[in-house]
Amino acid sequence: MTPENRAKCAVLGYGSWATAIVKTLTTNRQHVDWLVLNDDIRESLIQRGRNPTYLPWCDIDNEYITPSADINEVVRSADVVFLAMPSAFFTKFLEPLTEPLKGKIVVSAVKGIIPGDYLTIVEHVHRYYDVDMKDICVVTGPSHAEEVGQCRLSYLTVASADNTTATTVEGLLANDFFRCSLSHDVLGVEAAAIMKNVYALAVGIAVGLHYGDNFLAVLIAGCANEMNRFLGESVPIEGRNINAAAYMGDLLVTCYSPLSRNRRLGTLLGKGCSVKSALNEMTMVAEGYYAAECIRRSSMRRNIEMPIADMVWEVLYNNASARDAMLALTKILK
Repeated sequence: MTPENRAKCAVLGYGSWATAIVKTLTTNRQHVDWLVLNDDIRESLIQRGRNPTYLPWCDIDNEYITPSADINEVVRSADVVFLAMPSAFFTKFLEPLTEPLKGKIVVSAVKGIIPGDYLTIVEHVHRYYDVDMKDICVVTGPSHAEEVGQCRLSYLTVASADNTTATTVEGLLANDFFRCSLSHDVLGVEAAAIMKNVYALAVGIAVGLHYGDNFLAVLIAGCANEMNRFLGESVPIEGRNINAAAYMGDLLVTCYSPLSRNRRLGTLLGKGCSVKSALNEMTMVAEGYYAAECIRRSSMRRNIEMPIADMVWEVLYNNASARDAMLALTKILK
């Protein structure tokens, strides 16, 4: 964007992904009003341009940021509001909000489902904050925050029902290391981003149980087929290419990368940790834990066969043995 038509940006959230998004925006010389509820993190950002807890090595030009603990102050003058908090804390973050989101562009960078609500972020924002679907955007794709924070080449998808909204958000984010493509499949890419976390848990369980690369390849191929079947029946849209980065790319990086927190949670379960102890060992939220319950409910309601997602649910919520559940799955995979 040129200086005369820059949008005013707000970012809600101060974890790894929020920090990476702010890094991207400020690299593009975009000023950001930033909701940071933690006093120590906020002071460090103001004084040193660093988040000492999340991506502490990532330098942010503090000339371009205004960190605040007041969500209404952050949102009030924004044209574009980026949502980048863990889905488990989404409603808590927005609870004090009295400023309207209606009339602003709202960008979800949350790859998760709201626990207990069983609504995606897009659905929740549309229903409870009266934001028109044409003003809602999803940013997704294979994008570990650690790599974006290092300005390493990443390919993201910006999805919106409205071309103007999508191109506005693309103009804010796109640069030499943050490449963007556009999509109209808002609900599809959002669902894929939720599902890939469940499948990364499945792969992590297999890794923890010492299954080899040959099996992992078959397992991930099965995950892709299962995702494609679910999207086709629950969020149908003409012309969807499941092999695109927003679907297959995000699935692959989350399943294969050691940076994946969902794969790490699955690995702990595969090694014999209880669900409670594995969750306690995680330093960041693994979105797949909450997503597994939602996908289970959705697939049962629509009578969609999803044996891999079901296996993850059995381990997480039905006290199934990870070893026994994976062994049963190996007998039906092809």
